[in-house]
Amino acid sequence: MKVAFLGLGVMGFPMAGHLKARGFDVTVYNRTEAKAKEWVAKHGGQHGATPAAAARGAEIVFMCVGNDNDLLQVAGGAEGALAGMSAGTILVDHTTASADAARKLYDLAKAQGVSFIDAPVSGGQAGAENGKLTVMCGGDPTAFDKAKPVMDSYGKAVTLMGASGAGQLTKMVNQICIAGLVQALSEGIAFAEKAKLDPLLVLEVISKGAAQSWQMENRGKTMVERKFNFGFAVDWMRKDLGICMEEAKRNGAKLPVTELIDKFYAEVQAAGGSRFDTSSLITRL
Repeated sequence: MKVAFLGLGVMGFPMAGHLKARGFDVTVYNRTEAKAKEWVAKHGGQHGATPAAAARGAEIVFMCVGNDNDLLQVAGGAEGALAGMSAGTILVDHTTASADAARKLYDLAKAQGVSFIDAPVSGGQAGAENGKLTVMCGGDPTAFDKAKPVMDSYGKAVTLMGASGAGQLTKMVNQICIAGLVQALSEGIAFAEKAKLDPLLVLEVISKGAAQSWQMENRGKTMVERKFNFGFAVDWMRKDLGICMEEAKRNGAKLPVTELIDKFYAEVQAAGGSRFDTSSLITRL
């Protein structure tokens, strides 16, 4: 199957690599062409000069870009992905964006006979590199059933959550939960240090009980060591939490803890930690 992958950041670069390793004919596109050439040099395949050029002839086109504006630019317009796609093909977006952007793209794609799936991912850079991402999808079941076996190349759990926008809404729940967990873990480690306990031993013990979490298992030790170069940056987390809070205004959900932790992340940014990973919340304690 001929596929395309648009956006070769810390997530997209390895995700596209997994597609090539599974035997798909992959064409890539990146706004910085040097990155696309680097990918081709490493994995083979080819790159397109524009999203439309990369998408032309592909049965499924995948995107993983920065935000709503990036998404609409790369998908739409005279040189956007949809301009190069034929009726009956599928556009899959792995960007974490708003549900509104997903629904707009669904309608835009449908108007020219293209199916659209919003499919944000969780698992971070390590999950992308190891092919162990969780993929939350919104869209039509028929298109999902065709795209899922391809997404299985880098996804350990690829699930249709509902109609268009449902994938993005599920990712919002994911980010809300992560924010609370990272803050609690930060406070626990800082408390252990103040109490003159061995924080690594504390984590080893409590991770065997009810406090255990992915964040504890994967970030606890590095938080104790004050190492914050493990993928998902504070800048991106604030973008995601902003999306969550905007959606909450529309649906009436209350997010008091999320709103507070977003302010904490703003403090980390102000202190120069914009590119630290999300576990850097502990620095403000």
